[in-house]
Amino acid sequence: MNLIAIGRLSSGPEAELFDRYNTRLRPRLTVIEIPEGRGTPVVVKRREAAALLDALPKGAFVISLDLGGQALGSETFSQRLGQWAELSRPVCFIIGGAEGLEASVISRSDYLLSLGTMTWPHFLVRAMLAEQIYRAQAISQGHPYHRAGRPTS
Repeated sequence: MNLIAIGRLSSGPEAELFDRYNTRLRPRLTVIEIPEGRGTPVVVKRREAAALLDALPKGAFVISLDLGGQALGSETFSQRLGQWAELSRPVCFIIGGAEGLEASVISRSDYLLSLGTMTWPHFLVRAMLAEQIYRAQAISQGHPYHRAGRPTS
C-alpha cells in the first residue's frame, strides 16, 4: 500500500505517532511526499494535483481522503480494505495539502474516504489513517486491539 501526501513530515510527535502505527502494518505503507505548492490557492491546487497524479503507480486503486467522502466505521473499513487488497492493483491513499484536492484528483479517485466532518491537519491525518489501517488489519485477524461496541458505565 502507498500513501501519497502533500508536505514533508518533519521529526516530531506527528512523525513518531505515524511511525508507531506504520511499523505495525503488514505490509507497511510506502510514503511518497510531494512538496507543497506555491502561489495562489488555484495555482497550488493545480500544481499539487499534477504531482499527486504523476506519483500514482500504473493501474492504482486510488482512495483519496476528502471531507466529501464516505465516513466508515472501523469494521466496514476493515472489510473494504480487504476487498481493495484483493484487486491485484496497487492501493494508494492520497492526502492533499492545505488547499484540498483539485477536481482532477477527485475524479481519478476510485473511492473517497472521510475521517469525519472536522478539518484535521494533514500531518495528523497520516497518523490517523495509519492507525485505522492497523485497526482494520487487527479486526480482520481477530486480534483484540479493536474493541467493538461502546464502553458501559
